[in-house]
Amino acid sequence: MAFTLYSLIQTAILCTNAIAVLHEERFLSKIGWGVDQGVGGFGDDPGVKAQILHLIRSVRTVMRVPLIVVNSACIVLLLVFG
Repeated sequence: MAFTLYSLIQTAILCTNAIAVLHEERFLSKIGWGVDQGVGGFGDDPGVKAQILHLIRSVRTVMRVPLIVVNSACIVLLLVFG
């Protein structure tokens, strides 16, 4: 497989899909990254762990519908152009 723009886009889509399917109770809480983890006090700067948890939650919330559309478009492109 050649290193093309399409392969970079497909890699980004696959990584976003991987983040979107992480389940907090079944996976993240077992490694100590659950809902109650990483909660800081008022005025404290959030740590790296809290920022990553917030990014995961945001991706799961915001990118749900766009990922369905983008994944469908990628499947159609792969079927049409091989």
